[in-house]
Amino acid sequence: MKFLAVCLPLSAQLSSADSLSLPSKQIIVQVVVAVAVHFLLPVPWLLPSSAFPSIDNSSPAALPPCCTPPPPPPLHRSSSGLLSSLQQMARNSDGDLEEYSTELYQEAAFDAFMCPLTKQVMQDPVTIETGQTFEHEAILKWFRECRDNGRKPTCPLTQRELRSTDITPSIALRNVIDEWRARNDEKELEKACSALSLHHESAEDETLRALTYISQICQRSGAKKNLVRDQGIIPVLADMLKSSSRRVRLKSLQVLRAVVEDNDQNKEELGKGDTVRTIIKFLSNEHIQERELAVSLLYELSEYEPVCERIGAVYGAILLLVGMGSSKSENMMAVDKAEKTLKNLEKYDTNIKQMAENGRLQPLLTKLLQGGPEVQVTMAEYLGELALANDVKVVVAEQVGALLVSIIKTGGLPAREATLKALREMSSNESSAKILLQAGILPPLVKDLFSVGASSHFPMRLKEVSATILANLVASGASFRSIPLDNAGRQTLLSEDVVHSLLHLISNTGPAVECKLLNVLVGLTSSPDTTPDVVSAIKSSGATISLIQFLEAAHREIRVESLKLLRNVSPYMGAELGDALGGHLSSLLRVISDGGGGGVTEEQAAAVGLLGDLPEGDSKLTRQLFELGAFGTLSSKLAELRRGAIRGNRYTTPLTDGMVKVMYRLTCALKDAPEYVEFAREAALAPLFVELIQVNGQDTVQLYSALALEKLSLETRNRTAIPEPPPPAASGLLSCACLFGSTSSTAAAAARQAGVCRVHGGFCSLRETFCLAEGGLGGKAVERLVACLDHLNPEVVEAALAALSTLVGDGVDAAEGVVVLGEAEGLRPVVDILVENRTEALRRRAVWVVERILRVEDIAKEVAADQTVASALVEAYRNGDPRTRHTAERALRHLDRIPNFSSAFHAQARRP
Repeated sequence: MKFLAVCLPLSAQLSSADSLSLPSKQIIVQVVVAVAVHFLLPVPWLLPSSAFPSIDNSSPAALPPCCTPPPPPPLHRSSSGLLSSLQQMARNSDGDLEEYSTELYQEAAFDAFMCPLTKQVMQDPVTIETGQTFEHEAILKWFRECRDNGRKPTCPLTQRELRSTDITPSIALRNVIDEWRARNDEKELEKACSALSLHHESAEDETLRALTYISQICQRSGAKKNLVRDQGIIPVLADMLKSSSRRVRLKSLQVLRAVVEDNDQNKEELGKGDTVRTIIKFLSNEHIQERELAVSLLYELSEYEPVCERIGAVYGAILLLVGMGSSKSENMMAVDKAEKTLKNLEKYDTNIKQMAENGRLQPLLTKLLQGGPEVQVTMAEYLGELALANDVKVVVAEQVGALLVSIIKTGGLPAREATLKALREMSSNESSAKILLQAGILPPLVKDLFSVGASSHFPMRLKEVSATILANLVASGASFRSIPLDNAGRQTLLSEDVVHSLLHLISNTGPAVECKLLNVLVGLTSSPDTTPDVVSAIKSSGATISLIQFLEAAHREIRVESLKLLRNVSPYMGAELGDALGGHLSSLLRVISDGGGGGVTEEQAAAVGLLGDLPEGDSKLTRQLFELGAFGTLSSKLAELRRGAIRGNRYTTPLTDGMVKVMYRLTCALKDAPEYVEFAREAALAPLFVELIQVNGQDTVQLYSALALEKLSLETRNRTAIPEPPPPAASGLLSCACLFGSTSSTAAAAARQAGVCRVHGGFCSLRETFCLAEGGLGGKAVERLVACLDHLNPEVVEAALAALSTLVGDGVDAAEGVVVLGEAEGLRPVVDILVENRTEALRRRAVWVVERILRVEDIAKEVAADQTVASALVEAYRNGDPRTRHTAERALRHLDRIPNFSSAFHAQARRP
């Protein structure tokens, strides 16, 4: 049948074309006879070309007469045919050429197929007026050369001048040649497929030759790619991707790309099974060439939508592509292919979501901005499910913030729900929250939050989301006093009626919303600029008791937020809170004393913080805490913290700060009740506070520890047992501590040997009588307080100086107190504080202490030589408050800078 299909058209052309020249008829007859020989005598074609004599086609004499059957044809190779390159060389995976021989044979080409000019099988045969047939491009080139050489066009074979250079396509001959090529290709593909199917490591070169041939034949024409598919070679090529040979894998990736390029059916075939997953695995390969070839193949596959969808469905595919697309180390072509592949994958919403999850957010934002209402809802839902980095939140807010705000203003309930969830995530960053506020999010948000009744159609679950967003917005630190909630601009979030509405909503919603709204109030009271407005609204609404009752709530988060809120407002309504907290103190102490699983909890830190911030002068509250055993509980817990018995975390610092402040409260009431003093002795509070003072300690701990030591030290003189006076000493001279060193008097040395405190004149100790001079902790009390004089926080410095001043005050031996300061090298730091003049309070305290020090004559003489001290005292005398000026005046008299007129006045008064 194939024989008839080829020969009948040729015969018809021969019989109907009377005008054909004799050479043309000869060519047609030769083709018919050659085809007949091929179909009827197939055996000779299996022999190698050496079995046939070579025919020279370069001269007309080589053409046989039309009536003579052709001799057995020689095996001519087509340089344009890809099979010849398969039989001569193959390129290995590293780009080197390998020479090799092959046992594969192709069906021989007829002489009629060969162009007399190129000596190659013709691709596009055409006939000139002499009836000779040539390759189209070759004969046109011949005619151009004739003209360029100044000759008339001639026939290359007969050398006869031509009247016309018209050419006629030889369609029949071209069809025969194409059929011949197809038969050869089919045979060689079968052999290549067989070679690949039998692939084993020892025959790697054979496999590479077969792969090379398939690649070359696919590059010849699209029809050959169909032939590859029809031969079932694509699954075999896919299996080659799992080869242990890198050269085979690389070549397979190259071949598959050639097979599927511009051929959707081949892409569909390759996309079956787990081949796509196998290709994607190459993207994580360490070998850069495998990654590059794999991404190029994936790009070709992504051009076909059904396979494109399968690529996105493979776990990890989009992440690998996103990583490659943003890589700085990959080849630019590979990066470009990855980007184009991702662009194709953007056709599917699920892929867009995966891209956003892996940091490629722009496709989602673009679709959100440009899509219809349904698409916007879907994209908003995706956006709400993402955990965004803070810098990304800012970018998202800038691009789509205004759109999302407009949706919550006018959108339906599903759209608003999706949008609110997206806004919840975006508002959790300070910068993005401010962008949303500028976009106008606050009015619709508060409106939905305060909506009540069935007509509002705003479910409670969305009120929780709205409350969370509002809490995030408040935490941004924006100025809510300038953001109106209505068109008239009369209402803001700090307006009394708005705060009343928040307080009312807190008391009439579920736990989730209660917690978030309490968090809103916590945010509004975190700034001294807005706290008074909230406090005023709380007082006017009578909501204090309601807020305190949340301390007993079942949900820990609500208790924590209520504690934070009460702590924030305590400086403005401390007395009121102290009265109202009476019945809830036991609950707070239970929270504080709870083990917390071995660590410190946020609730414990908040509870102690609230108690520590309440006014320490509230004696009633102090009595209640004492009777509930609060001070014993806290002192024990402080000791546990110091020993490391409680695991530290981020709440340890605020817990320690709060406990020290509460313990300081007790020292403020020592004069009111002897039992407080006795407790301080039994609990060893003075040694505890000394231990808490460290150079690198927390500011709050050092501040209140020093303040507590001042209070305790003032009690020392009331608790010191004064012994019988010793016999008079042989010498009454007193040697005092100098400014840069110290010596002790003989009397003081004798007193120490007898166990009598030289400052208080009795039997003292840090634990029993709270005496700082006797030290404790190895005599380190004064030294640690002196070390605090160099602290950067002026409040800590003032507290430490106040504690040290108890050693040189009234009711004690001030001169011996100066000696103690000198021994601890504390005199120079005191003078430096005076000279530095950091704050008015510090200067007042330093002037007082310096005046006491200058009462020691030897020190006054030494200080008189230091002009800076005198200048500082003069400055205090000139610019200080009345009390400071009076003290500075006395100090300057010690330095003889101001005459002492008092003795003259007294002398005049005694005269009659």
